[in-house]
Amino acid sequence: MKGYKILSVVVLAGLILSLSVGCGQAPAAKGTIKVYASWPMQGAMIPEGTAMLNAAKLAIEEVKGEVAGYKLELVFLDDASPTTGSWDGTIEAGNAQKAIADESALVYFGTYNSGAAKISMPLTNKANMAHITPANTYPGLTRAVPGVTSPGEPGIYRPTGKVNYFRTHGADDLQGAAGAAWAKCLGITKVYILDDRQLYGKGIADAFEKRAKELGLTVLGHDGIESVNIDFRALLTKVKATAPELVYAGVLVDSGGPQIAMQMDALGMFKAGTKLMSEDAMYSDAVFAAAPAAVYNNNLYVTFPGLPPDALPTDVGKKFYSAYKAKYGSDPIGWSSYAYNSMLVIIDSVKRAAPKIATAKTVEEKRIAVLDAMRATKDFPGIIGPLTFDGNGDPQKYVMSGFLVKDGKYTFVEAISGDMTCKK
Repeated sequence: MKGYKILSVVVLAGLILSLSVGCGQAPAAKGTIKVYASWPMQGAMIPEGTAMLNAAKLAIEEVKGEVAGYKLELVFLDDASPTTGSWDGTIEAGNAQKAIADESALVYFGTYNSGAAKISMPLTNKANMAHITPANTYPGLTRAVPGVTSPGEPGIYRPTGKVNYFRTHGADDLQGAAGAAWAKCLGITKVYILDDRQLYGKGIADAFEKRAKELGLTVLGHDGIESVNIDFRALLTKVKATAPELVYAGVLVDSGGPQIAMQMDALGMFKAGTKLMSEDAMYSDAVFAAAPAAVYNNNLYVTFPGLPPDALPTDVGKKFYSAYKAKYGSDPIGWSSYAYNSMLVIIDSVKRAAPKIATAKTVEEKRIAVLDAMRATKDFPGIIGPLTFDGNGDPQKYVMSGFLVKDGKYTFVEAISGDMTCKK
C-alpha cells in the first residue's frame, strides 16, 4: 500500500497526524473546518487503521478538500496504547477532549472499538458535537436491547438527552442474530460460544446466543476467555468434549481470535468437523498475519455488517472501489468502505449546515448546525444505497454478509440476516 510504512512510523512514534487534503491550493475564503478522527494505529490494527484513514482521505480529496467554501481538514489521533497495542480509555478521552478544545473542530470521527466510544460519546454529547463512527457495532451505544445491552444504555452516553452519535452500518445484535441464522442454514445444530469479555465480543456473542436459542439450536456452553492468556488449550479441550459442530467466538484479532483457531486445529477439532465462526473483527488481513492460512481454510466463517468492497451495489460504492484501488494499489479492506461512507455523510452534513455555520456567533452554534444536519440525513446516496438515520442514529436499512476462508482469503458466500430463508 502506497505510503504505508511512512504512516506507520509516524503514528507509532506517538505523534498527532494532521492530514490537510488539497495541499497546494489557496486557503478557502470562509476558513477551516476540522474533523478529528480517532482509532487504533498500532500492532495488528495498522493495516485496517491505515485503510480506513486512506478511505477517509479519498472522500475529502474527491471534493478537493473544500466544502461550501470551507477548507476541510482531517486530524488523526491514535487511541491505542504503545504498550498494549490496543485502544486505551485514557488516550481516547484525551483525543475527544482535544477535538472539543479546538474551536475549528465540528465533527468527531471515531471510534473503531465500541468500548472506546463509551468513553468519548458523553464528552462529544455535552459539547453538541456530531460524532460518527466508521466501525462501532455494540447496540447499546444507540438503543436498548433486552438480554444484550446493559441497564441505562444508551441514555448514559447522552447526558444532554439528545442524540449526537451515528453509524451507517448495522449493530452487533443484528450481526450476532444473522450469524446464528446463518449457522442454522449451514446445517449446524450444536454450538459452543466463547467471548473475550470485552464490550464488543461479549455483546455480539450474547446476541448470537439469544437468536440461536430462538431458532432451536443447542447451546452447549458459553465461556469468557482471558485475552491476556492466549493459551486456550485447557478450555478448548473442555469444549471439544461436548462435540460441538460449531464454535462461535466473539473476539478480536488481538484478544485471541487467531490463537483459538490455531489451538482448535492443534487439538484436531477441525479434522473432527467442528467449524469456527466469528464476526467482523476477524474479517481482517491481520488474521492471516497471526496464523497460517491453512489453519483457516474451509474452517473459519465470518460475518460482516455490510457488503465486501467489490460487491457494493451502487454507483457510489463502485466508484469508491475503483478509485481506492487506483490510488493505493490494493483493495480496500475491513471497515475502510464505511470510513469512506461516513466521511461522505460528514461532507454532506457540513455542506447543508454551511449557511448556519456562516451566521453562527459561537463555536457551539456551528457544531449544533452540523449536528442538526447530520440528524436530518435522509435518502443520502451512500455505498450500499439510500441512507436515512433513525431517531437513535442508526441506519434505517442495513445489509450483512457471510464469508468462508478459502485458499487463504475471505470468499463471499451470501447475504445474511437474522430472519434469512435458508437456501434449499
